[in-house]
Amino acid sequence: MTSTEKPPTGGRAPHPDHLGHVIFIAAAAAMGGFLFGYDSAVINGAVEAIRDRFDIGSEALAQVIAAALIGCAIGAATAGRIADRIGRIRCMQIASVLFTVSAIGSALPFALWELAMWRVVGGFAIGMASVIGPAYIAEVSPPAYRGRLASFQQAAIVIGIALSQLVNWGILNLAGGDQRGEIAGLEAWQWMLGVMAIPAVLYGLFSFVIPESPRYLISVGRTEEAKKVLKDVEGSGIDVDARAHEIDLAMRSEHKSTFKDLRGDRFGLLPIVWVGIGLSVFQQLVGINVIFYYSSSLWQSVGIDPTSSFFYSFTTSIINIIGTVIAMIFVDRLGRKPLALIGSAGMAVSLGLCAWAFSYKEEIGGEISMPELQGTVALIAAHTFVLFFALSWGVVVWVLLGEMFPNRIRAAALGVAAAAQWVANWLITVTFPTLSDWNLSGAYVIYTVFALLSIPFVIKWVPETKGKALEEMG
Repeated sequence: MTSTEKPPTGGRAPHPDHLGHVIFIAAAAAMGGFLFGYDSAVINGAVEAIRDRFDIGSEALAQVIAAALIGCAIGAATAGRIADRIGRIRCMQIASVLFTVSAIGSALPFALWELAMWRVVGGFAIGMASVIGPAYIAEVSPPAYRGRLASFQQAAIVIGIALSQLVNWGILNLAGGDQRGEIAGLEAWQWMLGVMAIPAVLYGLFSFVIPESPRYLISVGRTEEAKKVLKDVEGSGIDVDARAHEIDLAMRSEHKSTFKDLRGDRFGLLPIVWVGIGLSVFQQLVGINVIFYYSSSLWQSVGIDPTSSFFYSFTTSIINIIGTVIAMIFVDRLGRKPLALIGSAGMAVSLGLCAWAFSYKEEIGGEISMPELQGTVALIAAHTFVLFFALSWGVVVWVLLGEMFPNRIRAAALGVAAAAQWVANWLITVTFPTLSDWNLSGAYVIYTVFALLSIPFVIKWVPETKGKALEEMG
């Protein structure tokens, strides 16, 4: 599903006649990324309410929160094949339906297992959106604008995360600061999970007004339709016959990489594949998703009231957006490795400060609190951790995974690395509540160690891909 065609021959790609139309198409497709971010993070506001509503311990709670990741892995693994069979637009529509059904079902569960089931359904939609959005945008974008339009997906994800926290905070305030407070017959946490149905339906509606990918249309013999789309998105100045032929030729000559292509002498896989797996795993083992899935619960566990904890979840998501923008500006200027190393060092210091601050957590007469100094340090350090992650590993890992593999194994290697990322994400998500009950400071010591270990890993094994053509990756 990756687009490997070269820009049209004969110099610069033409300026499209209707650039605004192309931007609309990319933004509509990026709604999948918005829902990816929204659905991933919205559970943050419901964690403590779910624990109380179903009267469950940390282990069961962790399984419910992490259930979505099972769907994510399945959705990501199957989306490419589904899209090649029925088209990118149909895939978006399926994802829209799954997002909508998951939102409504999660808001109205009659049992814990049912809530977990709807989480899996939503996860499947997230997995599909994580694959379909970037592929579709790459396939409909004019070559001269592809890089900038491709960034819409990542921007949409972080905006989705931020908006979910803002909506959660607003709903909590309407419920008088009580996550189980009633609003129009439903508890606050149910509204938090259910509101996602609105952008999910919008995503589906947008899919009816944007064109099918010309690459898919050509693959199923609908060449005339493909030419019309190419003319709309790349401008009337291009030779659509030549462009369609170029895409057709590129698809016919593509090597469909498989897992067999990844085999090597180093523990069964090629060394570069292990580097990709390492990048994916380190990205998760620093504990970033603890902030996005559990931050409201985390702050409440150290004595901060629910309304303030929800507000801090929103502010960290704004910091996440700022960091992502910084990364997008500097990833081509500084290079991938320098940015990753800056991020690793910043994350290690921030996480270490969190571990120190959380060690002062105390419980007196059933009231949990931290000294004022340590509480302030913990808040600042958590925000700087998110900033350093977002301006480095949050973006750099995906850039490196897209560039560092040789052409002949890129698709399969990316699949393996992405699968490793979902597994590591699941591991962190499912273990944090238990680790937090055991020793919150100890959990952050573990994340600090992984941030420190990522520094020698990047220095010794990660290649710098800045300024290199994909064909140079051998």
